[in-house]
Amino acid sequence: MNTIADRLLPADILLDLDVASKSQLLDEIGRHMERVHGLSAKWVALSLSRREQVGSTGLGDGVAIPHARVQDLDGIQVAYARLKAPIAFDAPDGKPVGDVLVLLVPKQAAEEHLTLLADATRLFSDRNFRERLHSCAAAADVQRLLAAWPASSC
Repeated sequence: MNTIADRLLPADILLDLDVASKSQLLDEIGRHMERVHGLSAKWVALSLSRREQVGSTGLGDGVAIPHARVQDLDGIQVAYARLKAPIAFDAPDGKPVGDVLVLLVPKQAAEEHLTLLADATRLFSDRNFRERLHSCAAAADVQRLLAAWPASSC
């Protein structure tokens, strides 16, 4: 079972998102989650910002996985954003980030949270997957790629 693909809805795949900074990205994710899922934009952005203050969620190789536990969340929410232009993210390799996978989990979902983080790390550590992801032109293509990983292509 591919837990990321199972939870990522086409409406939560944002291609060519135009943001200039990490804080602007987190605010935009909050607005998206409010618009699509009825979550509080303020709480989402604040939760993600607080997590970033603990330490950057930038993995390296242009990838970040901002994640946080969000107050009053009923179930896990996942979103993917491919940025129009990479932004600074304090990643360990110093490279800017262009691929962002967001994980929002309820306070009580500790084990699922860790499983999703591990899945996401494995997924985005695959250079071939990242290259194929960048060639996807539509949300449906991204969803198919994720569902078929590791033997996937757009």
